[in-house]
Amino acid sequence: MPSPVNPKHLYQTDYQCWLEQTIAQLRARDFLHLDSENLITELTSLGRSEKHALASDLRRLCEHLLRIKYWEAERPRCLRGWEREVLNFRLEIQDLLESSPSLSSYLQEIFPKQYRNGRKLFLQASQIDPQRVPVEPVFTLAQALDEQWLP
Repeated sequence: MPSPVNPKHLYQTDYQCWLEQTIAQLRARDFLHLDSENLITELTSLGRSEKHALASDLRRLCEHLLRIKYWEAERPRCLRGWEREVLNFRLEIQDLLESSPSLSSYLQEIFPKQYRNGRKLFLQASQIDPQRVPVEPVFTLAQALDEQWLP
């Protein structure tokens, strides 16, 4: 099945058409005309995208858990919203891990960094004295992901 359009050019000019053509070529096992270079780029990007989403959700989860634990002045007014956000980030992480269980080890690996990043976001929003909030995690990853746990 010869390609009607140069796939490398199509990738640059009409991504959706390139994607449909690539899928058709894979189904037809037409590997000779496959734009493997851009396909590899896309597959690599998919993996990065999932990791980025996981890191972002974990960072925001840590930020909101720190809000619940330390931001006393705003707690009465905001607690319900923070708890809702905590649940939302937990569910997002759960969905990502269900579709890609191998990301569990990556989650363990990035937890300390994402806690620190969540801490930075929390401190910037709250203007609380940084000395009050430890740089190292004040909760475990298991606690952070546990739907029954709040600080």
